[in-house]
Amino acid sequence: MDLLALSDFNLVARHGGFGRAARATGRPKATLSRRVAELEGRLGLRLLERGTRILTLTEEGRALHARSGALLTELEEVAAEIAAGGRSPRGRLRISAPLLFSQTAMGRLAAGFARRFPEVRLEVTTEDRAVDMVEEGYDLVIRVNPAPDEGLVGRIFLRDRLVVVASPGLERGVDGASVPAVLRGGIDPVTAWTVTRPSGWTRIAVEPVLHLSSLIMVRDAARAGAGAACLPISLVGRDLAAGTLVHWGDADGPEIALWALYPSRRLLSARVSAFLDHLKAAFPLGTPEELAAFIGG
Repeated sequence: MDLLALSDFNLVARHGGFGRAARATGRPKATLSRRVAELEGRLGLRLLERGTRILTLTEEGRALHARSGALLTELEEVAAEIAAGGRSPRGRLRISAPLLFSQTAMGRLAAGFARRFPEVRLEVTTEDRAVDMVEEGYDLVIRVNPAPDEGLVGRIFLRDRLVVVASPGLERGVDGASVPAVLRGGIDPVTAWTVTRPSGWTRIAVEPVLHLSSLIMVRDAARAGAGAACLPISLVGRDLAAGTLVHWGDADGPEIALWALYPSRRLLSARVSAFLDHLKAAFPLGTPEELAAFIGG
């Protein structure tokens, strides 16, 4: 059944005529008359008796109006409630975020978001793999330097950079000698870091002594004197300020960019929009220094 035609029939029945319904709703009288005639044709029933000055419902028309009017009103109320929910964030919000960002910042971000939007049920999953948003049911994903994906849109909300650091007691290699190094992950083919210093760039030959799966573990091992490490400045900013780690130079390589990605800009849900605004409020400039301050706060 054509719900639009049924809705127009109920408008006419409620207002007692095509002219009154047209004036009350701003709908063309001819359109209302055509829709009701089409509904009668589909049902094979006469719903209205059209007199010269008065319009009355047939017995079938009264029965249809009594049964369908309440249902249409309920549908309108449900639609209005959903639309209101679309404007006011509520419901479930699933986010996938990388390990380091989750360990250092997501807890505070999630707590602040929950306080601001208590009707949103926020769920954060921590993983470094590129999840399939649609297949796995995520509303938003945070990724570091993601590969181009035509199915996703998004924005950079934070930038970071890599630096080579070591404990104050670790001497820098001289005359091409390798320095002990703490690396992330399994067997890493890295044999040297290219770093930039005020005096120019140089290469630091490395001899891996530890391979650790977490950058936080890498930082802690470097802080304990196990070896030099190449780490995000946001993660070691407090150590550099306190002198527990020293800066050997900025590592050569691409900038680290954290992206917030979602399937489409069109009709973006209020929940996703609210979290994007929350990220912007937490990191208005999107600099490594802001992230370092947030982590240390």
